[in-house]
Amino acid sequence: MKEYTDEVEQGMKEAQEKVAKDGADKLKGSSPKRTGKYAKAWKAKEQEGGWVIYNTKGQLTHLLEKGHALRQGGRTRAFVHIEPVEQSVIDEFEKAVIKVIQNG
Repeated sequence: MKEYTDEVEQGMKEAQEKVAKDGADKLKGSSPKRTGKYAKAWKAKEQEGGWVIYNTKGQLTHLLEKGHALRQGGRTRAFVHIEPVEQSVIDEFEKAVIKVIQNG
């Protein structure tokens, strides 16, 4: 039983890493590219308890995803690029976990 648990735990760690890195790559491809710096800034790193996908230009993520008010009035359009990738990463991770448990 202990060996099974260790195999599943190791498989889940590998799945977390793979899905996080794939998600960061997808975000690099789907992000708005005015200068390209924002799109290149997506990273995935391991933190306490799992993997995190983040952007080093973090102050822009919410403004681009949701749009924002302009100084002279009105709003900018939203560039929805994070939410679709988030959903695909969640689905991929769920499939990977099921596969690890079934094969473990």
